[in-house]
Amino acid sequence: MKYIDEYRDPALVQGLLAKIRKSADRINRPVTIMEICGSHTYAIGRFGIRKMLPENIKLVSGPGCPVCVTSARDVDIALYLACQKDIIFATFGDMLRVPGSSGDSLQKKRAAGADVRIVAAANECIDLAQAFPQNEVIMMGIGFETTTPTIAATVENCRQKGITNFSVFSVHKIVPPAIHALINDPGLNIDGFLCPGHVSTMIGSNAYNMIPAAGCAAVITGFEPVDIMEGIWMILEQIANKKYEVAIQYSRGVKPEGNVRAMELINTIFKTETVEWRGIGPIPASGLIFREAYASYDTQTKFAVPEMESAELEGCGCGDILRGIKSPEQCFLFKKVCTPMNPIGPCMVSSEGTCSTYYKYY
Repeated sequence: MKYIDEYRDPALVQGLLAKIRKSADRINRPVTIMEICGSHTYAIGRFGIRKMLPENIKLVSGPGCPVCVTSARDVDIALYLACQKDIIFATFGDMLRVPGSSGDSLQKKRAAGADVRIVAAANECIDLAQAFPQNEVIMMGIGFETTTPTIAATVENCRQKGITNFSVFSVHKIVPPAIHALINDPGLNIDGFLCPGHVSTMIGSNAYNMIPAAGCAAVITGFEPVDIMEGIWMILEQIANKKYEVAIQYSRGVKPEGNVRAMELINTIFKTETVEWRGIGPIPASGLIFREAYASYDTQTKFAVPEMESAELEGCGCGDILRGIKSPEQCFLFKKVCTPMNPIGPCMVSSEGTCSTYYKYY
């Protein structure tokens, strides 16, 4: 197939749905499948896929939105940094409205006078740093393995150009350790994972080998209805046959080895450490911090950040929703107090957030 409408062909979708039903009948027990990608969550809602599946097949959304899994403390640090003198604080747009512990946000800080700017790409910060040499430009480095290479490349570019008034507040996270934590979560019982397509173009399929080793199915899928439906069927076939592997449905974008050059760049500039994920807690080797050779571009090395008493907002169910323990409808605030116009938690802010998707499509 060459064109996007072919991946939305109703006949192909109906054919895959028939295969899914046959596989579900063969298994003849409840099956829980978790998607670990905000784009998958959005597509599943947009195309009504959850409603089409047999009754014994349950789709749950995991921590696939990098904005959503950013801890309350990291949001509070961002708010603190944005208000410091002579700072230009750059961020991707979906971070702007995420509330901190006090309900404050970067959007509110900007309205109060902080120089907070939305950038579409990390390399825009190079122009900002050169245009305002008297200011420190701080980029909030947020995202999974998909966006990290672009920020790593920006850092390397600044180093080569001798730009010193630029730094990154890195809250980057990597996906495989989070999946490992979910597999070992006693409150969950996941039979299979729809692995993220965009992340997998970087890290490849080999990074998920812990999934079949734990007796779970794994399929990397694309983002169109045919992609997702085929991925679900492939997971069910693994379960029915009790033969677990990391299969690649999204072969037009993903190779087993991933993007070796991009991963080498990440590993040159960053190293892993234990970091906090909203709703999950500390996960070993799941965050990226600067190596010593690049410490001059680390915001938290250049600026002293005070200790903060950070906490989740009272009543917000984002933590349990990110773990797949609850669906948004089970949160008391959902659609009553928490809406896209008045988001209480990050899952309602980002377009890839589970609550935002449920509000729009369910």
